[in-house]
Amino acid sequence: MRNLKVKYKNTYLDEIPEDTTLYEISKKVKSDFKYPIVGARLGAFLVGLNTKLSSNSQVQFYDLSSQIGNRIYSRSLEFLVTVATKKTLGDDTDILINYSLENGIYCEIIGQRITKQTVLKIEQTMHKMVDQKFTFKEMIVDRIDAINYFKKHNQMDKVNSFRYMTNRTVTLYSLDGIYDYFYGPLVCNTGLLDKFGIIYLKDNSFILTYPSVNDPDKVDKYVHHKLTFETYKSFQNWGKTIGITTAPDLNQICTIGKYSDVLRLFETHYEDQLSLIAEEIYKKKDKIKIVLLAGPSSSGKTTTAKKLSLYLKVKGINSHKISLDDYFVDRDKAPRDEFGQLDFSSIESIDMTLFNNHLTKLLEGHKVLMPTFDFITGKKEFNDKHLKIEENEILIIEGIHTLNEKLTKNVPRENKFKIFMSPLIQLKLDNHNRVHTTDVRKIRRIVRDNLFRGTSAEETLNMWPNVDKEARLSIYPYQDDADAMINSSLGYELSVLRIYAEPLLYGIDITSKEYPEAMRLINLLRNFLPITSEVVPKDSILREFIGGSVYED
Repeated sequence: MRNLKVKYKNTYLDEIPEDTTLYEISKKVKSDFKYPIVGARLGAFLVGLNTKLSSNSQVQFYDLSSQIGNRIYSRSLEFLVTVATKKTLGDDTDILINYSLENGIYCEIIGQRITKQTVLKIEQTMHKMVDQKFTFKEMIVDRIDAINYFKKHNQMDKVNSFRYMTNRTVTLYSLDGIYDYFYGPLVCNTGLLDKFGIIYLKDNSFILTYPSVNDPDKVDKYVHHKLTFETYKSFQNWGKTIGITTAPDLNQICTIGKYSDVLRLFETHYEDQLSLIAEEIYKKKDKIKIVLLAGPSSSGKTTTAKKLSLYLKVKGINSHKISLDDYFVDRDKAPRDEFGQLDFSSIESIDMTLFNNHLTKLLEGHKVLMPTFDFITGKKEFNDKHLKIEENEILIIEGIHTLNEKLTKNVPRENKFKIFMSPLIQLKLDNHNRVHTTDVRKIRRIVRDNLFRGTSAEETLNMWPNVDKEARLSIYPYQDDADAMINSSLGYELSVLRIYAEPLLYGIDITSKEYPEAMRLINLLRNFLPITSEVVPKDSILREFIGGSVYED
């Protein structure tokens, strides 16, 4: 057996025998990591630690403190809970891995009534499997053989998903004799999955919790955000009503050329949310002075604010829009994080004194010279842009900090209407592979920033950890104070965004640290048959990201 050269960081490890697993190699470097190593990059690709070396290679490892490692951990945990459910309730039982909620995943048991005791038994089975350190086995099989296998076991979600693949082979995983398919590598064995929890919910459902990137040592206490949960659930139920709950459902409609009808359904559903919120504001028009709209990056706040203004105008309420971005402090005075980077997630990045001074004057009926922040110079400019609020008019203020009471502390709560928004996509790839809301926002931003800001996909991916931090610290903690929530996801949008995003992601060089993430997003987009942007309405929120909007300034 020959020895291989393995480059790790900037040095070569001692010569490694051929067929050595990455798990064995990870033991040699575990002192470099504070938390357990769960995955690796071998050359250009993300792989599991059970992967064997067959040639001279360069390797990089990921632990639980990395976003990649956290995804590998949660994906493996989803397979573990799926298997544990079958072992507890029978092989014919299946589970739906739905979507993320706080630091957990919302799951449902299909076709069986469950109780708190049922969930406790599933959790106990999981702990037993962790103690037994079952191996996650990986195998490459012919795609047609995989289709026949899953058809035989009545797992039609997998059959339908594989139908729209062009690969000759697919990678399957097995755990204690149960086979499944996942869009990414898993940990090497169940022994690594020792941190999790299960919280029983009503209606055959539970929350599967696991450590966050920020605190991998423990499982944070689950916080139930009622408004977000109910919005997700409402959209999920609506998807069942129209018969579109997975990517294959949408693809099937595309194959018969009926996507225009579905497109109008999703657009109308989004518009209905604005109509209902406008009605709520109208009922409180004697009290509401400002509408505060917040959401993580690429939620569609700009278009939503403009469209909501139109819905209010129909009801006789005139409104004026203010972007909080125009109140950033000059860049040389901006706060910085512990790494010395500009920290826009801090509310101190907003010129609070100026903002509150202007807000008070506007609500008192004074005319105010408004600022415009120049992102090139990093300074506020005061051009000939004045604003005056007449009696019975309202302000719509959008930005990442608008739900934070500190921002508008001088305005009584009863005079404010707060809206939290996010693209909570309800489509799954199949029963066990969800589409992350974060990925939808990430793909939206890749397309938008390239079209309108000249930013490459690589640059967008590189800055994303800071974008994610911004949402975590400045938006999500305040979502429960919202009076209403808007789901800005359009179920068909990844089919349109694929046409724009895929070439940009392919433009990332194989040597880039962002290359594995680019390939992951490409593989995600490949689950959606393309839909031409020509059919997207000019007033759609999607136009904020692909261009051609009637709301463009």
